[in-house]
Amino acid sequence: MFCGAVAVSGNLGPAAVPKPEPRPETTVSEPSNEHARPPRPEKVAVVAEIRERLSAAQGAVLTEYRGLDTSAMAALRHSLAPHGGSYKVYKNTLIRLAARELGIDCEHLLVGPTAVAFVEPLADGRPGDTAAVAKALVDFQRTDKRLVIKGGLLGTDSVGPEAVEHLSKLPPAEQLQAQLAGALASPMQKMAGLLGAPLQEFAGLAAAPARNFAGLLRALIDERSAG
Repeated sequence: MFCGAVAVSGNLGPAAVPKPEPRPETTVSEPSNEHARPPRPEKVAVVAEIRERLSAAQGAVLTEYRGLDTSAMAALRHSLAPHGGSYKVYKNTLIRLAARELGIDCEHLLVGPTAVAFVEPLADGRPGDTAAVAKALVDFQRTDKRLVIKGGLLGTDSVGPEAVEHLSKLPPAEQLQAQLAGALASPMQKMAGLLGAPLQEFAGLAAAPARNFAGLLRALIDERSAG
């Protein structure tokens, strides 16, 4: 027997659930422009230099130079100079930008560090000898395996190392030009058959005798490769 009442304090109903405090509003930030900065002026200048040299060059050979010391680089430059060849190291990103502006697709050649051998006019104004520069590079590579020929550029065309090898076996520029001069007296069909190149390759030769005959060289390379 209970002798008193038990007092129950508090609310016997459902427990009150506290309301969550409102979260502060978040705003979506604008994309950062940190990575969209314009290239530095010195990089712009180098891209312009590469573009101008490629435009004026009679050809170019891209190489990997990893491991070549100062004396080897000097010896290589010395072997190229008599034929109008110059040799310079550039960053792949800058070569890529310059080539893209000229409509040249050489992405597959830009693997590993790159140095470019440009074939440029000689000091006396005569055109450089693309085949002789290619031969100097091929000969150097045979004696020093640290030099690796990646490929070449003829006009807006890119070629692989095998084509550079074939190019190195062509006659010297003066001999090739003499053959062309003699062939000019022959009918166009005979000249085309003699050199193994399609007629359209010769369309601009007479109008641009100082050009590098990029299309002609490419045709001759293709002819030798097929043979």
